[in-house]
Amino acid sequence: MRKIFLFMDTIINKVDSKGRVSLPSDYRAIVKELSTEIVCYRSLSSPCIEGCLEETLDKLAQDIETSTDFFSETQDNLTNLIFGDAKRFPFDSTGRIVLTDKLLSHAGITGSAVFVGKGRKFQIWNPENWEKEERRIRAEALKNRPSLKPQETDK
Repeated sequence: MRKIFLFMDTIINKVDSKGRVSLPSDYRAIVKELSTEIVCYRSLSSPCIEGCLEETLDKLAQDIETSTDFFSETQDNLTNLIFGDAKRFPFDSTGRIVLTDKLLSHAGITGSAVFVGKGRKFQIWNPENWEKEERRIRAEALKNRPSLKPQETDK
């Protein structure tokens, strides 16, 4: 049986003038167990960076291909924005990755970055922007009180 790995927690790390930032140690452990690098791209919905393992991006590619017409504008747009933007980031011996200026600029990240676990992926935010976003999300969740229905499992 395969082990389950989830990116969790919210961690702030410094970003140096060259765009180097340490991947949180828990995240590094997941990457080292399953891969040697992470993949990052600009979020399509927020001013942040999305990060994941390449296998997660492979699953996304499969989902896009099976849920949209192969030659559709929707598929072209999604694949251009995600895969055309994605880049592999190996980390060095100290656990740092070097984020590109394009990614840092999109997220408004300068002196520090907030890593936010989201299960099979994570996001990297400017700390002030994340604080505002977290407040918004919590207010929305309290207002709407989301519920989850457990999936039935075969016995």
